Amino acid sequence: MELNGVFAPATTPFDPVTGEVDVIGMRANVRRWLRAPLAGVVLFGSTGEGVLLDEDEKVRLTAATRDLLDSGQLLLAGTGAESTRAAIRQTRAVAEAGADAVLVQPPSFYKPLMTPAALRDHYRAVADASPVPVILYQVPPRFSGVELEPGLVHELARHPNITGIKDSSGDQRTLGNLVDACRGGCDVLAGSGAILYAALEMGAVGGILAVALLMPEECAELCRAFAEERFADAGRLQERIAPLHKVVVGELGIPGMKAALDALGMQGGEPRSPIQALRNRDGGKLADALAIAGILPNPIAAPAA
Repeated sequence: MELNGVFAPATTPFDPVTGEVDVIGMRANVRRWLRAPLAGVVLFGSTGEGVLLDEDEKVRLTAATRDLLDSGQLLLAGTGAESTRAAIRQTRAVAEAGADAVLVQPPSFYKPLMTPAALRDHYRAVADASPVPVILYQVPPRFSGVELEPGLVHELARHPNITGIKDSSGDQRTLGNLVDACRGGCDVLAGSGAILYAALEMGAVGGILAVALLMPEECAELCRAFAEERFADAGRLQERIAPLHKVVVGELGIPGMKAALDALGMQGGEPRSPIQALRNRDGGKLADALAIAGILPNPIAAPAA
């Protein structure tokens, strides 16, 4: 399986009345993202509030999204869980529903017990049982605090059913170490739109980028320009993408991303409880970020003289 290019990690829209997953809204969003030349879509990652979804919801959304992708695009689904058996159960279920591969974050509740040996056995068991390839997920440190060390990743990269790793640390040294650890074994995908250009320079093959939900054409074009050695073009795109990533993804998080999608006329809505909607005082910051990125005019900015 080739993971080259940019994948959009879909948000999950919810019905504002019932709180149930909005399948129609999800399909509408995915159609719009796929107007760009993306490598595929990721469901149920951090941006998709995957840990807040029920297993049957994941199956329904996977099946509902499958037919929207072209044959050359991949549908990835997040199936990480706190127990190995739950991760295996979810992995098999979404694979049957149409997922091409699964993205599996490490268990983190019992963090002190998540030794390299425990994580190695966990991931090996999931990969052995999975009917589709497995992508390791280095979750942002502020979320889990469980790090997949380079030595462990080097060992897991040799498993025949582990095809890649997404690194969302946002740290170039960490990503570089993972590229070295995976060399000859599996691919590395950047998880931060702020360092996509640098990640490609270090040997990453693409990215799973939340900012691609707002700038899918630009993120995909950055990867294409880099592959075609149009480095100046890629650099200019990185300069546009990075500030938007830092504000919406890095500072405002899921509430900011969903509010941004609403502003773009897509199905954003409110996050699932206990996550709360974007605070009113952050609305101006979001509007400024979208305007600076050239996505939307700032409705509160003064008109040009």
